Amino acid sequence: MRPVRRNAAPALGAALALSATLLAASPVQADEEPTEHIVNGGFDDGATGWWGSPSIAPEVTEDGRLCADIPGGTADPWDVIIGQDGVPLRAGESYTFSFTASGDGSRPVRALVQEPVDPWRTELDERAFLTEEAAAHAFVFTADEDRDDAQVAFQVGGAAEPWTLCLDDVSLLDGAEPPVYVPDTGPRVRVNQLGYLPEGPKNATVVTDAADPLPWTLADADGAVVADGDTVPHGPDASSGQSVHTVDFSGFTEPGEGYTLTADGETSHPFAVSADLYEDLAADALSFYYPQRSGIGISDAVAPGYGREAGHVGVAPNQGDTEVPCHPATPCDYTLDVSGGWYDAGDHGKYVVNGGISVHQLMSVHERALHAPTGNPERAGDSTLRLPERDNGVPDVLDEARWEMEFLMAMQVPGGEPLAGMAHHKVHDAAWTAIPMLPADDPQPRYLHPPSTAATLNLAATAAQCSRVFEPYDAEFAASCLESAETAWAAATAHPEEYAPATGEGGGPYDDTDVSDEFYWAAAELYLATGDGGYEDAVTSSDLHADPAVFGPGGFDWRYTAPLGVLQLASVPNDLSDGARDALVEGAGQYLDNVGSHPYGLSYAPEDGVFAWGSNNLVLNNLVVLSTAYDVSGDAAFRDAVLEGMDYVLGRNALNQSYVTGHGSNDAVNQHSRWYAHQLDPSLPAPPPGSLAGGPNSDTATWDPVTEADLAGCAPQFCYIDDIGSYATNELTVNWNSTLAWVSAFAVEQLR
Repeated sequence: MRPVRRNAAPALGAALALSATLLAASPVQADEEPTEHIVNGGFDDGATGWWGSPSIAPEVTEDGRLCADIPGGTADPWDVIIGQDGVPLRAGESYTFSFTASGDGSRPVRALVQEPVDPWRTELDERAFLTEEAAAHAFVFTADEDRDDAQVAFQVGGAAEPWTLCLDDVSLLDGAEPPVYVPDTGPRVRVNQLGYLPEGPKNATVVTDAADPLPWTLADADGAVVADGDTVPHGPDASSGQSVHTVDFSGFTEPGEGYTLTADGETSHPFAVSADLYEDLAADALSFYYPQRSGIGISDAVAPGYGREAGHVGVAPNQGDTEVPCHPATPCDYTLDVSGGWYDAGDHGKYVVNGGISVHQLMSVHERALHAPTGNPERAGDSTLRLPERDNGVPDVLDEARWEMEFLMAMQVPGGEPLAGMAHHKVHDAAWTAIPMLPADDPQPRYLHPPSTAATLNLAATAAQCSRVFEPYDAEFAASCLESAETAWAAATAHPEEYAPATGEGGGPYDDTDVSDEFYWAAAELYLATGDGGYEDAVTSSDLHADPAVFGPGGFDWRYTAPLGVLQLASVPNDLSDGARDALVEGAGQYLDNVGSHPYGLSYAPEDGVFAWGSNNLVLNNLVVLSTAYDVSGDAAFRDAVLEGMDYVLGRNALNQSYVTGHGSNDAVNQHSRWYAHQLDPSLPAPPPGSLAGGPNSDTATWDPVTEADLAGCAPQFCYIDDIGSYATNELTVNWNSTLAWVSAFAVEQLR
């Protein structure tokens, strides 16, 4: 969930054959024939112009194809390459890159047109799925830079078993029609594609230029009209660039399936009206975590379709997480067993600050069930999720949280070492791995990155919460959590300015140089766990304490955790709750206003209008604030704003896109992941149901190549594409799903 270079490749091997002098790029006029920029693409002159990695010996067959035996047991696609150098490109020109290829078995090949040296910036990065039958593939792209030295490369490494590749008719023609990405937004009537609670708010949005109200009708599954009325014109919406009307049909309460809403000649996707609307979503959002586990084989019987071998347990080619050393740039005299925990996102890294807010929100699902007026411990109890620890007398959500908590505590620096008691910031590969790649196939060395104050305070906060929630189920584990928390707090106060650097390779930096918010959150959790006056003083002396301003217009996430301190003090019984509740209710008011005034019911309204990376997470965290405000105040306006706010995530948005896999007629299915990679390799699964996509990201400085190619000039809500390559808009992460889990668990208990 961070902008990183994903196309790096090692230096190439010796040329297979003599390179040829290629034609210089020249402007293509409307009446000119396209120019071919590949030399010997039909292999009529043998292998002239082409090179290959040292591990292969490509040969031209009698029927004129270039074939090579590709060795098995390589780690990454770029470990074996066939390519051609010196290809000319002109900025702004559009090209068609095409080829015919076949391969033993069914496997992808990565086709690139790119810079020939580090950092290997790409003009084209596509994957073609090969079969034993030769098939033609073609891709169109527009060059960003003038080059006379571009490289065409077919990356074909990374397979466990040897196979044979054959290529023919490789071509790069200029004069192509520029590719234009136009999203299919479906019907102009936008609804929550999952549906609505019978007694809850029911709102929809109609995209139309009409100035006056329009008639709308609500029909049941048989097409019979069951309600009607008129739209309310809203006019232009800056977040979408659209002119819209709104529809409120909250007065209709009859349960049923297959309802549709029609206005301005358009009919919505179907939806349900049901009191049980959110039950499956709530279970799916929490069951998402089991297939994200590191250090354990995933059982197909528990998670059908997602079974896989354990990752990072030291079984070749893994180097494992059982004895991980410190990074060579910052060596230490020990190794740690940090197996377990959750893979953070679509890669194989594990990060304490991101894991911290994630496991906190899972444990808070349990705490809310215990303390909120509409909480229901049975719905968050044992045998309610898809995970192997069912039927053990412990709530399943806590079983899942424990898997991460044990990892977080294992990241603590041992006693007697420099910075003892602090937490290492993260553990991940030495370099970025290829995509797709199952966790068990990752061959990279793994390193502990230096301890940070932010990570240490995340450990202190979550371990303190752990001590509270686990005490009724495992007093010994609860005691170890509290010991870890207090040790971490002492270490953080002794080392308050150990900051993670803003750079890195093989993993995201998760840098943060203001940890006053983490200090406040950790102090609040330790006070709630112990009642100790020292922690109480740390809470009440903080400038952030009981301040409504901690709830900013852009929402909160792993980098800014002060709202968690207020939320916990407001909702978990304690002697400081009154001030925290007042601050919470006041701060939640802005999100209430956002939902009520926005034509898509959007709770998120950043001051600069720019949607950040992971905006769906920020949307949902604003709904967490509204949910908790309802829990502590009983004001139904907050509850209704949460329910209407969920509409945006589930399809009532500019793209008519449900951002949750498996929920909605037009659901996201290609979130960025190395092992939920069905889009690249049909033998792999798509993300499991209940996976949340990061969502629209209009911060162009953080864009990936897919986003840059397809979404230039997009209005904020349109800055999203359901493509596995768009990690800037479509990654899945443990901390984004934790917000979905929290809010959907709240929604399950409302208006029953």
